[in-house]
Amino acid sequence: MASIIEMRSELDDLLRQAESELTAAASLDALTQCKVAYLGKKGALTKVLRGMGSLSAVERPQLGAHANFVKSQLQEWLDAREVVLAKLASTARIEAERIDVTLPGTQARGGAMHPVTHGMAEMAQIFTHLGFSIAEGPEIEDEAHNFDALNIPPEHPARAMHDTFFVREPASATPHLLRTHTSPVQIRTMKRFLAEGNQPPLAVVAPGRVYRCDHDMTHSPMFHQVEVFRVDRKVSMAELKGVLHCFLSTYFGHAVPIRLRPSYFPFTEPSAEVDIGCVLCSGKGCRVCKQTGWLEVLGSGMIHPNVLRSVGIDPEEYSGFAFGLGVERLVMLKYGIPDLRLFFDNDVRFLHKLAQGRGDQ
Repeated sequence: MASIIEMRSELDDLLRQAESELTAAASLDALTQCKVAYLGKKGALTKVLRGMGSLSAVERPQLGAHANFVKSQLQEWLDAREVVLAKLASTARIEAERIDVTLPGTQARGGAMHPVTHGMAEMAQIFTHLGFSIAEGPEIEDEAHNFDALNIPPEHPARAMHDTFFVREPASATPHLLRTHTSPVQIRTMKRFLAEGNQPPLAVVAPGRVYRCDHDMTHSPMFHQVEVFRVDRKVSMAELKGVLHCFLSTYFGHAVPIRLRPSYFPFTEPSAEVDIGCVLCSGKGCRVCKQTGWLEVLGSGMIHPNVLRSVGIDPEEYSGFAFGLGVERLVMLKYGIPDLRLFFDNDVRFLHKLAQGRGDQ
């Protein structure tokens, strides 16, 4: 067991060692570590005082008085060193944050149009150069404009709940939904055009958001379409193909081969799927085009006579073509984007890289 003389000697050694370490502490963090090491619950001073139980009743107060002196001296040194280090830290921070107002300012990087917005505007501009007018319509539609007027009967699977977002309304109200395509704009525009006392010709492009119950790397519950239609006397499939070829070649920046394959859509007759020569492999065959050299990009056809009748246009006198394209689909092909969800993740790195590719900044 240690005597009172040995324990006093330990306290004096502790005090000298602490003085040396506190003087060497170069930061507030280092000072905090010193404080814990000497005055903490498991610190050096506590370890020395644990041996007081072996001293006599007369010796314990004597050692306690000396221990209090050591503790008080340590705290005084800690406080004094903390003032010095705090002042040094403040000076260093002020120096680091100093701004030379005579230097030229750092140029902030400007923002850029979102790739989907840019693509939709680019597509609409191509059609306006071809003589089409831009039209818009509501995103919350009724069934009459979204389905009935487009020759989609009640039993058609596109009207099923798993395809469509319906808006909850009182049972007595007319059912409304988030439009599943931009084709209702076609109906509204033709009705308004005729109500104003006009007669065809009529050529319209209608860009906008649409909604369907779907979500994966190539589908989103909210996406964008561009509806294009033209009504006049003697409009033909040949004219449709010519407009498609002109648009697709202009959008991709080079002549793009296209082909029309027979298909079925309730609102067009005849109907055709439109394929383009794969823009990624130039038609040689790759993983994206499944080695066929062709990519399906949109649906098209001649406006169904029932659709013309629903708006008050005589299908015996007039005909028209219509097609709808997915904006995200074409933008992905143009810039080689592998996953549709990148458009909506709002990763600034992706958006900036794509803007650089377009030459926006």
